[in-house]
Amino acid sequence: MSEKFRNASIEILKDETLSRNWYHLRNVTFNYTGSSGKVVKMKREVYDRGNGACILLQDKVRGIVVLVRQFRMPAFQNRHSGWLLEVPAGLLDGDHPEEAIRREAMEETGYQVKAVRHLFKSFMSPGAVTETIDFFAAEIDIADRVTEGGGLDNDHEHEDIEVVELPLDQALAMISTGEIMDAKTIMLLQWADLQRKA
Repeated sequence: MSEKFRNASIEILKDETLSRNWYHLRNVTFNYTGSSGKVVKMKREVYDRGNGACILLQDKVRGIVVLVRQFRMPAFQNRHSGWLLEVPAGLLDGDHPEEAIRREAMEETGYQVKAVRHLFKSFMSPGAVTETIDFFAAEIDIADRVTEGGGLDNDHEHEDIEVVELPLDQALAMISTGEIMDAKTIMLLQWADLQRKA
């Protein structure tokens, strides 16, 4: 931490649950001692949905990446169709990130991932959400697709996922057109583009 914030501190005064339904929404009241030494009482809502992992599946022989399309209500509520193209991803649910992403890749795409590469870890929306996401990449080939994928259609998940295979260049172009708007997907596609240019 920089010298500027050496004396900054946080004192939690109240942490109340607003909702504990699908995820946990809390209202946190705290004293914030800033870099100037001034103490300010603040209140913030914090959304805790657990941590997650995502993966870019790339078949370099066929020159494609494997994405999934599924409906997202929050996107729909923000004047979007709600149907987002994304890399496979999911919550850790208590598993190690690598175990979790292998599970999610299989459930969503049907690909049995062999070697995975951990790339980095990121907060995605730290102004309101506690979640961190571990980012992975893996090379696959057509022989690794052992099921159709499509997600889990059970009483809890109700996943209805389409597996979409695209050339990397086409996927990158879809960022500019707004056909791909998911942040984690954009980050991984741009990572793949940088790797091939290195």
